Amino acid sequence: MSPSELPVADPVESFWTALPNRLDDFRSSELLPAECDVLIIGSGFAGVATAYHMFNSTGPQSSFRTVMLEARKLTSGATARNGGHIKPDTYMGATKMASVYGMKQVAALQKYETEQVYLVKQLVEKEGLDCDFHLTRACDVIMDPVVAEQKAREYHQLVKEGLVDTKDIAYTPKKDAERISGVKGAQCCFTFTAGHMWPRKMVHQMLEGLIQQGLQVHAHTPVLEISKSRDELGNWTVSTPRGAIKAKKLVVCTNAYTSSVLPQYKNKIIPVRGVCSRISSPKGSKMPHLPSTYSLHFDALQFDYLVPRTDGSIIVGGARAAFWHDRDSWWHNKNDNEQVKDSAKYFDSYMQRYFHGWEDSGAKLERIWTGIMGYSSDLVPHIGEVSGAPGQYICAGFSGHGMPHIFSASKGVARMVVEGVSFEQTGLPAVCKETQARLDSTVNHMEDTLKVVWERPREKL
Repeated sequence: MSPSELPVADPVESFWTALPNRLDDFRSSELLPAECDVLIIGSGFAGVATAYHMFNSTGPQSSFRTVMLEARKLTSGATARNGGHIKPDTYMGATKMASVYGMKQVAALQKYETEQVYLVKQLVEKEGLDCDFHLTRACDVIMDPVVAEQKAREYHQLVKEGLVDTKDIAYTPKKDAERISGVKGAQCCFTFTAGHMWPRKMVHQMLEGLIQQGLQVHAHTPVLEISKSRDELGNWTVSTPRGAIKAKKLVVCTNAYTSSVLPQYKNKIIPVRGVCSRISSPKGSKMPHLPSTYSLHFDALQFDYLVPRTDGSIIVGGARAAFWHDRDSWWHNKNDNEQVKDSAKYFDSYMQRYFHGWEDSGAKLERIWTGIMGYSSDLVPHIGEVSGAPGQYICAGFSGHGMPHIFSASKGVARMVVEGVSFEQTGLPAVCKETQARLDSTVNHMEDTLKVVWERPREKL
């Protein structure tokens, strides 16, 4: 494998990774085990949650020797670089998804995503995880009048049809949107239940417990290759720079880097570089605490998300207007070791521009970083047993929307691995099931959606 296929060395430090953690470079043993029963590739939320569900399963997991490999520091990929936003898509993408999969499937996805907020809350409380979890409301603010009219019309149609559960969604029209949201120029807004946290803290604490339960973990151990077939004993051979390890079952939780270990996913899960930042005011916690998390939608595709922290700072992600016109700077791009050109400029006076009451805050950009997401060509994650590869499982392709998917998705994969249940028995949304038809399809709904961005003249910042 070419080194360029692997995660790059020395990624830009994020707010979440600024403080070192004892697990950063952790290895359970000096030598890599020669074999195991289950090998999990990836130590982000998906990989660790899969291990968590395996070790808490009612199946015969006590006899499983389980090993986890990570290419860089533990939990240093998207889980350590996103905004920590658990925000289900309750209505925004419904019409687009329904045009591909039908409204019944959209309703199942929406119910599933909405449940994740409470399931993660239960996890945090049950395990006593200190990760700054907050249950809150998300506020989607539509800034463009044409899009506002469209989304209002689509929302009212959802309510009328009754297939999608809209009881938790509150719609506010233009006449009250600016006052309710606190956002200048709001054309309308929608609010619904969401959550946010310090994601890396949560996952590292989960890892601590799993290591005590017997999970073997190895940082700085990238997978170079998986054998084309199983040996006579039914083992897959996984090659790393530290030697090979044989495993009866593999769980690939590598999201944007999936094609580096499973080449058949090269155009199915595309690495996409994004931008996230932390904005703070010298007035700190004396500034009014934003009552919600936010998404500011500037048109049908361009949006930023904001997550307020109790210390008065704001995590802001997006900045698409600054760089999405330059396709090579983000599409099929794994370079999270460098900043995206012009993205820092985008955040100049950000809070002052958009939020009432922040004009004299002195808020400014404190830190900016990049992260690599895995965008699924058919818009939905790849979950389940890999077609044509018995004993290989995938949990990846979350399209920058993993937090409201991963906990239940990983539970479903864990049940398939430990209990031998079928995808259908897990209760996961049918559209997420991994199939040969999905791998064979030449349709790329994601790329078709984004063509309008690539063809658009660059907008002024």
